[in-house]
Amino acid sequence: MEVIKLTTKIDESGCLNLNIPTQLADAEVNVVIVLNPISSVEKPLFKYDFSDLVGQLTWNGDAVAMQRNLRDEW
Repeated sequence: MEVIKLTTKIDESGCLNLNIPTQLADAEVNVVIVLNPISSVEKPLFKYDFSDLVGQLTWNGDAVAMQRNLRDEW
């Protein structure tokens, strides 16, 4: 079995012409073709809206002193 992957063009009439040399000679083969269109324009990546998760913490006091107190508890 031989797997061949190539990128080619379909002509204006919608025909796909393949001329692929192989190492097989005078043999009957099964051919499977998967057509996967290639977009010439990159689709923009969806950017998630995090606005519903954003907030602001209000802190009264010295944050560094609180961190030191918490570390000293360990």
